[in-house]
Amino acid sequence: MMKARTQRLRGSGRREKRKGGSSMGSLGRAIRYLGRYKKEAFWAYGALVVATLAQLAVPELLQNIIDSITDGFIASKILEVPAAFQSLALDQLGLSLEEVTANYDGAFDAIIWAGALILVFAIIRGLFAFTQAYMGERVSQSVSFEFRNELFAKIQRLSFSYHDKHRTGQLMIRATDDVEKVRTFIGQGLLMSAQSLILLTGTLALLFATNAKLTMVILPILPLAFLMFMVFGGVARPMFERVQKKLSAMNSILQEGLAGIKVVKAFNREKQQVKKFESAANIFMDQNIKVMKLMTFLMPTIFLLANLGQAAIIYYGGGQIIDGTLTLGEYQKFSLYLIFVFIPVGQLGFIITLMSQAAASATRVFEILDAQSDVEDAPDAKPLAEVKGDVSFDNVTFRYFGGETPVLDEISFDAKSGETVALLGMTGSGKSTFINLIPRFYDPTEGKVLIDGQDISKVQIESMREQIGIVLQETTLFTGTIHENIAYGRPDASREEVIEAAKAAAAHDFILEFPDGYETDVGERGSTLSGGQKQRVAIARALLLNPKILILDDSTSSVDLQTEYEIQQALDRLMVGRTSFVIAQRISTVLNADQILVLDAGKIAASGTHEELLENSEIYSEIYHSQLDDDVKINGEEA
Repeated sequence: MMKARTQRLRGSGRREKRKGGSSMGSLGRAIRYLGRYKKEAFWAYGALVVATLAQLAVPELLQNIIDSITDGFIASKILEVPAAFQSLALDQLGLSLEEVTANYDGAFDAIIWAGALILVFAIIRGLFAFTQAYMGERVSQSVSFEFRNELFAKIQRLSFSYHDKHRTGQLMIRATDDVEKVRTFIGQGLLMSAQSLILLTGTLALLFATNAKLTMVILPILPLAFLMFMVFGGVARPMFERVQKKLSAMNSILQEGLAGIKVVKAFNREKQQVKKFESAANIFMDQNIKVMKLMTFLMPTIFLLANLGQAAIIYYGGGQIIDGTLTLGEYQKFSLYLIFVFIPVGQLGFIITLMSQAAASATRVFEILDAQSDVEDAPDAKPLAEVKGDVSFDNVTFRYFGGETPVLDEISFDAKSGETVALLGMTGSGKSTFINLIPRFYDPTEGKVLIDGQDISKVQIESMREQIGIVLQETTLFTGTIHENIAYGRPDASREEVIEAAKAAAAHDFILEFPDGYETDVGERGSTLSGGQKQRVAIARALLLNPKILILDDSTSSVDLQTEYEIQQALDRLMVGRTSFVIAQRISTVLNADQILVLDAGKIAASGTHEELLENSEIYSEIYHSQLDDDVKINGEEA
């Protein structure tokens, strides 16, 4: 069975790899998110086409202006020539007197009309360029909105085993910086790519129509430029992937340093943390510098190619002007269109940079979105009806991913509805893992966990967890008020229900001591409350669910003896009629348990009531008497 599960995990990994695919495949998947915003994308790309066509019209109009000025200037000089020589000049130019007169009279009108059209096209281009930029940004922000929501939802659904293997800082970078890299390419790079393609295609068509021979002069330069960018893109993508990994590592150190700031200060490790962060920041900077070296080589090469093309045009175009086969207006139009050819070539550097970054980031994003959770609903899973509370472990063995030694080894036991089951054992004996299997935070490697006789791997997780109340050893409160934290599992609970749960958890009195009472803000991770106060709020949060199954993971570890007594009295009343699992360090808190399981190295070393275990279990007896001795010593010192 273990072998089968390992094969499933390996198969899952292969599926993830196939789904993620190459970095460019991942980028293609990201681009397909535009299909969710077809209207915005249509306006963005439609405006881009109109703006680009307006841009392409300007050199043609400029040619008309220059040719009109040239023709008008020549006409004025011919008309100034004495009549005896005019016919000779007209014969040399192949023009009639009427044509010369028309050129002279129409020059100013042609200049005015062409100038007006240039202004009209500039306005059109400006309006549609604004529409393109606005709609492009809007659609890219919408796509990043989708990504962040999907990432957060997926991270929330992934099993504990996934979070065991991935740092919080790394996940944060993928949901923020990596998504932003993808968004930037979709909002800028992709639009720029489309614009460059239209501009380059349209420009080459117009250049061939204007002067095919001159166009052939610069044409060989373009494949050379594209080849260079393909090589650059192939080298740049893995470099950008390394940049993102180094950024994740740096961010993890930052996140850990902020989350553990009290520990850092308590152990006077500020300097060491700073050095650790500086080291990660240096590695990140060095990787960025390597990328910039590649970029600084690329851009001068682009300008070199552009200048080579311009030099060739000057040489061959100048010869055509001398031969009379090319007018000054046509040459100027050709020069402007030549710039339009090298604008996309120049933009390719920026596009390739954005694309390489986005491809690397898209791969990292889809690694999460494609991740297979070890714990998920079976295809035929059905909702779990209201339970009585019977819980059974059927020959359960559990190993953490990659571990060989089982944390739990062939555990079997039954808890009847309404019973209280206490778990005792040394640190590392498997107590926390035991209770983590009941709400399916993890799945057993072998064996089954059953509730009311139903295998919990075959029921819908949500319907099952709704009937389980949990108070973990590590108390987590969320930013908001005390009321909101108690009502976290039941946001629709009334104030009276919240107060009742708080009273049951011995939290009501200290809550009323705050000026804002239940509307007191708990701060980040409950920083405004003491450890004991946070623990009681967490207990109230679990009790508000009125669960049939209650799990208390050493839930009185952060309170004083008096508060512990108050909580224990409340819990004793509330556990009546519920199946309760209690992890406790002190035997005194579980003396009345229906079953006490003594765990040792992942096995049930002994089980029974307090009296039975005192008589039959050497381990339990040692724990009990050692705690009695400790209590006597403490009381003696206090006396």
